[in-house]
Amino acid sequence: MSLLKVLLVVYAFPPAGGVGVLRAASLARYFPAEGIELDVLTTKNPSSVGMDYSLLNEIPPEVNVHRTLTLDLPFSLKKRLKSLLTGARPPSTKTDAKTSAPKPNFLKRALQDFLLPDPQVTWLPVLTRAARRIVKERKIDVVLITGAPFSDYLLAERLRKEFPDLAIVLDFRDEWLSTSFGVASFQFSRSERARKFAIAAEANAVKSATAVVAVTEAARSEIRGRYPQEAESKFQYIPNGFDATRLRTSTHTAPSRVDGKIVVTYVGTVYTSTEPTALVQALQSLPPEVKSRVILRFIGHIEEPRYREALLQLGDMVELKGYLPQHEALEAMSETDYVLLVTHDRLNISAKFYDYVGAGKPILACVHPDGDVRRLLEELRAGWWAGNDDIEGIRQLFMDAAARGDSLPTVFQPDLEKIAQFERKVIAQRYAEYLYSIAGRVARIDAKEPSARLAGAGR
Repeated sequence: MSLLKVLLVVYAFPPAGGVGVLRAASLARYFPAEGIELDVLTTKNPSSVGMDYSLLNEIPPEVNVHRTLTLDLPFSLKKRLKSLLTGARPPSTKTDAKTSAPKPNFLKRALQDFLLPDPQVTWLPVLTRAARRIVKERKIDVVLITGAPFSDYLLAERLRKEFPDLAIVLDFRDEWLSTSFGVASFQFSRSERARKFAIAAEANAVKSATAVVAVTEAARSEIRGRYPQEAESKFQYIPNGFDATRLRTSTHTAPSRVDGKIVVTYVGTVYTSTEPTALVQALQSLPPEVKSRVILRFIGHIEEPRYREALLQLGDMVELKGYLPQHEALEAMSETDYVLLVTHDRLNISAKFYDYVGAGKPILACVHPDGDVRRLLEELRAGWWAGNDDIEGIRQLFMDAAARGDSLPTVFQPDLEKIAQFERKVIAQRYAEYLYSIAGRVARIDAKEPSARLAGAGR
């Protein structure tokens, strides 16, 4: 049987670093073993938080990676541009306000009109030409587009016009319109025009797609609910996961500390959906004897100065390590007592959640009470949680952690069988079977684990 030919479209791909590349990187790593001949279409110069060459080393040599240039701005310049478009003011000068004010307003409107739905849309013309060429030359069976950035999904409508029978899958790592990742807070433009553009763009992309995949059941239901005219089977849930080969599985306790310290580590970006205001207020209210024992380590990029300033208010309790390649960040988790999860998002589950549970570390979570993170945390028995805005609840979360002491291995008993369903290799097997099904083919089954292992992992 001939292999299934899949084109994976992704804006940022190794050696670009950060959690945003991990889903695509893991699919590229494991798809070839599942009977998929994979081409990857990505950028040469993505705007990313850092570089991680260890991820690139894990991509099999048989994966064909096509890299094209993009006009997108470097990460640091994009941050400055975002500040401008979201209303931040530069320091005042002696220039007359009457003569200087119209210029930033004009620039703001012009950029908002041009950069829709996001700045990465500058890649779209090159992306479209390259995708059309690869589909023809490589005789592609399925195009799998994973985002954010959401502008990548505009490719679906363009491909559909030229290839009416091509299977096209939209892979939503984030929900576009309904959460903190939506236009109002995540994109540069917050205008009514931007909102209408995003609504129309998603609708056209979904209409053009053969299937739509979300990484949580809540997000799948949310997207599906916007398009009741589409078949239920068009919307699928395939979660993120963890890579067992990259994690050092914990025995649930860090090395004994003679000083009685409790190390709590956060891995990932601090941005709108993970901003730490309530966490900082809760930790500031801890009794002095507990404060003196807690060490809070943040590993990752901090998006805005105000978040850094808030964390630094914790004084000696906090250590800001900055961005580290994934293997170093995961190694740091082996030295911690707890891992910290902060999210205000009701629908999405961050990729680091799965690394946390895969490493066997107990989680202290500040999460939306009605969110999928809370549901999955309880289902996997992966730790303890408090409401994301519940200052007293977060305070008690840390008080309880300090009180557990040496009893932690006894009281922390995660469901290892359920957690195993979220290994990236298992997720890739499931995804490969699904791609075969929508292409009207039967997946290759040699040397594969039984699909029954995936029972209960999703729809």
